Amino acid sequence: MRVWGVRVAVAAVGLVWLAGCETTSGPDNPFRKLTDSLPAFPAAAPADDVTGSIEARPGTPPGPPPLSPELLGSDPHDDVSVGKKYFRQGSYGLAERHFRLAVERHPRDAEAWVGLAASYDRLKRFDLADRSYAQAIKVAGPTPEILNNQGFSYMLRGDYARARSTLRAAQARDPENPYIQNNLRLLDESQRKGRAIN
Repeated sequence: MRVWGVRVAVAAVGLVWLAGCETTSGPDNPFRKLTDSLPAFPAAAPADDVTGSIEARPGTPPGPPPLSPELLGSDPHDDVSVGKKYFRQGSYGLAERHFRLAVERHPRDAEAWVGLAASYDRLKRFDLADRSYAQAIKVAGPTPEILNNQGFSYMLRGDYARARSTLRAAQARDPENPYIQNNLRLLDESQRKGRAIN
C-alpha cells in the first residue's frame, strides 16, 4: 500500500512539472527536422503527418526484413506517432515510454531512436540520450538530421564545443538545411548569453 502511495505522489509531482514545460512546435522540434527529410509514401496522410523509418546505411549487416511503411508512423496509434504527440505536448516522460516501446519492437527504426534520444534530452538523461543517438547512427549513419539533433543535445547541456563540432558536421552534409542553420544561430546566441538552452 505504501508503494502505491509513493507512486501516486511521484506521478502527481511529474504532472505538475510537465504542466510547466514548454512546447516544441518551434524550429528546434527534432521530429520536424527528421520527418521533413523523409520521402512521403504514396497515398499516405498529409506530409506533416507522414513518418517512417530511415533506411539503414549501405554496408550495414542485414537485419530483419524491412518494415512496411504502414507499421511505423502512418498509424496514429503506433508508438512512434503517440510518442511524437506526447513530445509535442511537452509530456517527455510519456514520450520516452512510447519511443522506448517502439525501439524494443523495431530496433532498426532510426526515427524511434531519435525520438527516444530527444525525450531523454528533455528529461536531462544525457547518458541515455547519447546511447540512443549512437544507436540511431548505427542504423542510419550520421545523417544531417541525426547530427543536428545530437548537436542540439550538446547545446542543452551547455557543451558548446561539441555542439559546434557536431552542428558543423551536419552542415557539411546539408549546407542549406534551415534547421541546422537555426541551431547554429541558437548556439551563437547561447554562447553570447553564457547559458545553456532550456
